[in-house]
Amino acid sequence: MHALQLTGIDQPLTLTEVPTPTPGPGEVLVQLRAAALNHRDVWIQKGQYAGLKFPTILGSDGAGVVSAVGAGTDAQLLGQAVLINPGQNWGDNPQAQGKSFTIMGLPNQGTFAEYVSVPAANVYALPAHLSFEQAAALPLGGVTAYRATFTRAGLRAGERVLISGVGGGVAILAMQLAVAAGAEVWVTSGSAQKIERATALGAQGGANYNDENWAADLVKRAGGGFDVIVDSAAGPGFGALLDAAAPGGRIVFYGGTLGAMASLPPAKIFWKQLSILGSTMGTDEDFAALIRFVAEHRLVPVVDQVFALAEGEKAMRRMDGGQQFGKIVLRVSE
Repeated sequence: MHALQLTGIDQPLTLTEVPTPTPGPGEVLVQLRAAALNHRDVWIQKGQYAGLKFPTILGSDGAGVVSAVGAGTDAQLLGQAVLINPGQNWGDNPQAQGKSFTIMGLPNQGTFAEYVSVPAANVYALPAHLSFEQAAALPLGGVTAYRATFTRAGLRAGERVLISGVGGGVAILAMQLAVAAGAEVWVTSGSAQKIERATALGAQGGANYNDENWAADLVKRAGGGFDVIVDSAAGPGFGALLDAAAPGGRIVFYGGTLGAMASLPPAKIFWKQLSILGSTMGTDEDFAALIRFVAEHRLVPVVDQVFALAEGEKAMRRMDGGQQFGKIVLRVSE
């Protein structure tokens, strides 16, 4: 089969012929139709990830058709259109992943290939209203957004929500989920154009996080502080989120692209009764709930641009440049 291989740190992805995997007991072989990029892939390419090994096939998101099944696997799965849950072996504690938890694309083979073998329990029927490209844009970002917004922050209909850094795949999916759940959603971005696009998708408006007093100005415009804030950046600007939060608010973050958080005034946290929550990926139950929610509300993930599999390195550079709005997708086969 053809696959995009990464052979070392800072090396380009190259289209290579590699053996087609064979599904083991309890596994299925998925002929991939589409795969999507995540920042995780860029960080691995740059060597900014633990457990590196080469050569490797990146990719955590994929959708396709079951083409073979291993021993003991339900043969009725053959021919089914599916998307793949990229998280494996979460463990017995729903509060946090165990030591055996892994994500597709490292250490195991990822989805930047024509075929991938995965546990049968990790494939889910493709929501009927989604194309393969749209479905491939959902798994990793979707389960991360769902767990952060609902499982961890406990979002309820009617609450005021702030999604920071809209434009990235997880942030947009969190915004779409919150809008569909009946929340009043606001966003931040460094781009006025991205705020406009978010507004077209249901957000009330937004603020440029580069403005000095953006938090106070946005709270005034929104008519009060935010019950839930979903963040991916952390870093020195995290303190502004304390100012934007309503008393009793929940701030959940699933990433730290801007690094360590500067000193946070304790009084702002305890006096406002704030909860600061960490979140990453999600359980099998989170993933199943995400798929039900997407099907019920007929949500369509935002696809920024679709590249051919052979253009994988070009797609990676677009991801690295940070100009995308939504998910960058590879079309693996027709």
